[in-house]
Amino acid sequence: EESAPPSPTPGKKTPGLITFDLDDTLYPVSPVFVDANSAFASAMSTHGYGDIRPNDIAETGRRIREEVSERDPAEAAALTFTETRMRAIRRQMENVNLAKGLEEVAKDWATPVSALNPVVVESCRKFASAEVSPSVVQAVYNAWEMERHHSAERNVYPEVLEVLQSIKDNHPGVVIGAVTDGRADPLLMPFTLAKYFDFCVNWEDDQGGRTKFFQELNEAESGDLTWIYQAALDKYRMLSKGRRSLRRKGKDCDLADPECVAEADDVWIHVGDDLAYDVGGSASCGARTVLMELDDKYGQTERLRGDGTKDKRPEWDLESKADVERRREMNAVAEGKVDARVNFVGRLPEAIDDILEAVAESRA
Repeated sequence: EESAPPSPTPGKKTPGLITFDLDDTLYPVSPVFVDANSAFASAMSTHGYGDIRPNDIAETGRRIREEVSERDPAEAAALTFTETRMRAIRRQMENVNLAKGLEEVAKDWATPVSALNPVVVESCRKFASAEVSPSVVQAVYNAWEMERHHSAERNVYPEVLEVLQSIKDNHPGVVIGAVTDGRADPLLMPFTLAKYFDFCVNWEDDQGGRTKFFQELNEAESGDLTWIYQAALDKYRMLSKGRRSLRRKGKDCDLADPECVAEADDVWIHVGDDLAYDVGGSASCGARTVLMELDDKYGQTERLRGDGTKDKRPEWDLESKADVERRREMNAVAEGKVDARVNFVGRLPEAIDDILEAVAESRA
């Protein structure tokens, strides 16, 4: 039988929900992508596609997003990173098949590849595409994603597990969730993060929601993002309903009532490294925010995407030029929504306590 969590100390605020971004918040994402991209190249070789460089998946993915953005901005807006990588894998396979096909035809005709006429080249291109097996594309992608999770576990920041345990110890009953724009899921990291998290909400979980997100992104003057954080709140309401009922001595909580998670003893804190999406998005839904602007020793690279300088953008980045420009604008809007900044992971519990104290004073 589930027991009610301890009642909060009078005058002291407790967090009902703490949500975390993952990449560059709980582990450095750059080495994770290096490892995942190496797994991609290895899987490609296993399936007969040699001479592939690890970073080909990122370079091809960027080209695909640029092409789609120029052709159809609405389609580009809803294009997930998973679909981008799947398309990149397929294109790499098609390119290898095409090169082999052209060489074979040229050899049969005793002519250079460069001398083949456009009709022949186009026919070879169609054959090259038809030869690609969707199941092989999926297998290569699965290898990439599996290594992404394995590498994330290997690279978790040293203080993270101790910090998460401290949060759970200091705030019994708190619901901890992940909100991420990537394919990482802490529940798939059994050796490190899984036991600390109650749920994970991913931008790719709901294609309709993702489309709505980008409509908001393009239409809202402030660039506020809401759907993904509303989804996190919905998860929280479902998970905390029983706990609330017990704590309220039988009084039920109406899940449809937005005030359900905004009572005097309830605080939502979101922790992340991205000004635009983590701070701007969560704050627009009522969260207090912690910006993980970590010391250089942690090797953060995601926030360089909003720099706008080509030589500073990380190699793994798939965003188009339009994406980068939009991010810069959103960063500027979100600056004023930061409640706390953390330079060292070990100081996160203190930042959370500072926010709770500030909330208590504001509601006194």
